Amino acid sequence: MPAALRPQVLNHRWLARWLLALCLAFAATAAAAAELPEAQAKAVRAVVEAQLDAFAADDAERAFSYAAPSIHKMFGNAPTFMAMVLGQYGMLVKPESVLFLLPESVRGDVIQAVLLRDGMGRLWRATYRLEQGADEGWRINGCVVEPDDGKSSA
Repeated sequence: MPAALRPQVLNHRWLARWLLALCLAFAATAAAAAELPEAQAKAVRAVVEAQLDAFAADDAERAFSYAAPSIHKMFGNAPTFMAMVLGQYGMLVKPESVLFLLPESVRGDVIQAVLLRDGMGRLWRATYRLEQGADEGWRINGCVVEPDDGKSSA
């Protein structure tokens, strides 16, 4: 083989290996996420939906009741929790529209993603992490909210 063609052959081999590694990485990520059984999925969604309803009703006690023990320990009481929500997560209080994605188990965590549109028309993606409580009910153990570009993979 002429020397001028060897770099191209090496580049093609490198590209093929890189693409294979990339495909394997995507497959591993997809395998790490799994749908929940239907009953669990409904229960997880119900808890997040109930907390959003409590926020909309300005019912701090009820909203706080859906939080995990670690959140209770962090904030101490419902008024402090609600003040934090209003100050940092206002888009969760009385959103214009809400779309629930299918909850998943990701690396041992139960995740419920929710797409929201706030009163100003901005899109948000709220990713809730839940844990099963001692009473076997689901509790919210954290939420990350990020702007959403409307091109969600869901």
